[in-house]
Amino acid sequence: MAIHIPKPTKIQAAGQPPKSIEEFVGRVNSGTSEVSIARMISPAGWTDPGQTPAFDEYTVVLRGSLHVRLKDTQFDVTAGQAIIVNAGQWVQYSSPAAGGAEYVAVCLPAFSPGTVHRDE
Repeated sequence: MAIHIPKPTKIQAAGQPPKSIEEFVGRVNSGTSEVSIARMISPAGWTDPGQTPAFDEYTVVLRGSLHVRLKDTQFDVTAGQAIIVNAGQWVQYSSPAAGGAEYVAVCLPAFSPGTVHRDE
């Protein structure tokens, strides 16, 4: 059976300054626990708290640049590029560059506040 999703649900985001999260598929908008798909728009200067999620995250940058810091390395992922961060790996996302970033994040299983394990 097909499920038509007419619009995303806006989700409260962690980090400062606030970013926009529009969940198309996931626990909130479609009741889907297997995968979540969301569009993110983060302003210049946005930083997310570090986290050790219990899900794999696949991120495709559509516009701008997303800085991804891991324990032992870091990446600047720019428009047209992607990054995969595996479950259990510490990561911190930010968009320090002018113009911020717009990207799509896919999480397997679906994102939930209880499985993101943000730093205190």
